[in-house]
Amino acid sequence: MSLLLGVDLGGTKVELIALTSHGRELLRRRADTPQGNYPETIRTIVKLVEEAEDELAEKGTVGIGTPGAVSAATGRLKNSNSVCLNGMPLREDLARALGRPVRLANDADCFSLSEAVDGAAARAEIVFGVILGTGVGGGIVVRGKLLNGANAIAGEWGHNPLPWPQGVERPGPPCYCGRSGCIETFLSGPGLARDHERRTGESLDAKTIAERAEVGYSTCRGSMALYEDRLARALAHVINILDPHVIVLGGGLSNCARLYANVPRLWGKYVFSDRIDTKLVPPRYGDSSGVRGAAWLWKR
Repeated sequence: MSLLLGVDLGGTKVELIALTSHGRELLRRRADTPQGNYPETIRTIVKLVEEAEDELAEKGTVGIGTPGAVSAATGRLKNSNSVCLNGMPLREDLARALGRPVRLANDADCFSLSEAVDGAAARAEIVFGVILGTGVGGGIVVRGKLLNGANAIAGEWGHNPLPWPQGVERPGPPCYCGRSGCIETFLSGPGLARDHERRTGESLDAKTIAERAEVGYSTCRGSMALYEDRLARALAHVINILDPHVIVLGGGLSNCARLYANVPRLWGKYVFSDRIDTKLVPPRYGDSSGVRGAAWLWKR
């Protein structure tokens, strides 16, 4: 099939995109995510696919980007923050409802694949894609191929401990995974907001903190400087292990321009090399990258 359909199954919205085999966008549709309702989630995805195919008068392949991953042990979804999906045979149920095979990958993997195929890291040999949003995720693409790993968790750096912790960073905030001090608890949007309030008494969301830092608010500049050092440490740890050619940032905090200048200046203190050629770049497709990557699952 030359028509590639991608679906991004998010916590608040389900988005579909239709691409040609060369990556040209044909249409895009959205629907609200049925909260906590697994059967209705299946029906919503099927309806979006069928309506798109009717409009384009062509059937296509279907790739799904979802929070969490498919367990190698059970074939069912695990680690999803949309908890109604956990333990469910999402891929099989969608394949049955649509009458064709379905490919499924973690949403951060889809973001990474999109940016590696024809985005900000196109043609780079090793790409690490980062999500800095409500949570912190990651994906790895090597020579244009998505790396899944033996446990389907390749790139899950957000649930490793923050490297080289300092002072009050030990033991770190509690994480929903059951541990404390995970990278996600420091580098997610809520993590930044929580840390800023602890330090200053100001209750602001991450977007406002970043915006105010840009125009000179001293308290916000201090919070962003600390955030940048933590991000530099966390990415240095990835560089020391994976040594990617390009790191692409996604999620809401990827819109903060100062990260791309400041973080590479800081990570040299932590990377085990005399020279660092890894590039840190913003995404080409922004919020559209995840759904594009879901479509590309059938071409890579």
